[in-house]
Amino acid sequence: MISENLFAHQATLTTERLRLEPLGPEHFDGAWAALQDPEAMRLTGTHAEFTPDQIRSWLAGLAGRHDRADWAVIRRPTGQDQDQKEQYLGEVVLNDLDPDNASVGFRIVLSPADVLGQGYGTEATRAVVRHAFDDLGLHRVALEVFAFNPRAQRAYEKAGFTVEGRQRNALRWDGAWVDAVSMGMLAIDPRV
Repeated sequence: MISENLFAHQATLTTERLRLEPLGPEHFDGAWAALQDPEAMRLTGTHAEFTPDQIRSWLAGLAGRHDRADWAVIRRPTGQDQDQKEQYLGEVVLNDLDPDNASVGFRIVLSPADVLGQGYGTEATRAVVRHAFDDLGLHRVALEVFAFNPRAQRAYEKAGFTVEGRQRNALRWDGAWVDAVSMGMLAIDPRV
């Protein structure tokens, strides 16, 4: 059985180009900018509007949450880019912890749009999935992706997720109904 406090001590994860560090108040500027990006809001199906105070309060409260892990995705200067500054690219989350079934939900959002299509989402997803299975001992990671986001679906498939089903008309966006594609990955599944 998995502990209900599984995320009490959230690790910082690193990849070749990224550092995934616990999301907190120091990431306000990047998080706020992402919430002002209409494409990021569309791809996540977020209808809500937030105030700066709501976001500051949310970020400040994450450290006390033990049922979820929220990471800031930070691009690190590497190789030829050593002279560049670190850049906040978005966030990646394990949430909806079900300790009895050793499962969690997964979501990621990257913004601004100029970072999309460069493999950062796949790289961050693989790091978090590896951590979920290898370090935390989880059995299942699940997600939903809207049908108007095939790029994200391909990235999830590259990381090892499998399409498990489709929820018809799960989101109403700009007057049209959009399906949600359900995807999952088990600890015993092959990883890419």
